[in-house]
Amino acid sequence: MTYDMYGQVPVPGMFYVAAYGQEHGPYPVQALAGMANSGALRADTMIRDVNGGNYFPAGQMPGLFSTRDWTVALVLSIVLGTLGVDRFYLGQIGLGFLKLITMGGFGVWALIDIILIATRKLPDAEGRALR
Repeated sequence: MTYDMYGQVPVPGMFYVAAYGQEHGPYPVQALAGMANSGALRADTMIRDVNGGNYFPAGQMPGLFSTRDWTVALVLSIVLGTLGVDRFYLGQIGLGFLKLITMGGFGVWALIDIILIATRKLPDAEGRALR
């Protein structure tokens, strides 16, 4: 049986997270997804497989983060939020249409969406955190 440098048996699909110069984990992919949705794991956080290999940004792992960019969503929300363009961009077509016909909930909904996107609390249509 082969052990890693921490005396643990490597398990496929488990990853170490590098934060503040230390390695944490190992975490399964489901835990990483939960950390990404809660904001504890960002797309630029470096991770690596327990079986060795090089570190890579967590944003490169398929299905962990959205394909949509946080900066683009924020700019769209600020500039065209009353027209629902930010919701269309996030894949939330029904909410985008509703936001369009109410002119951003008379501005209130548009302001709330700006705050939600800026604080990274608004996921895409699949429930994944924005890059």
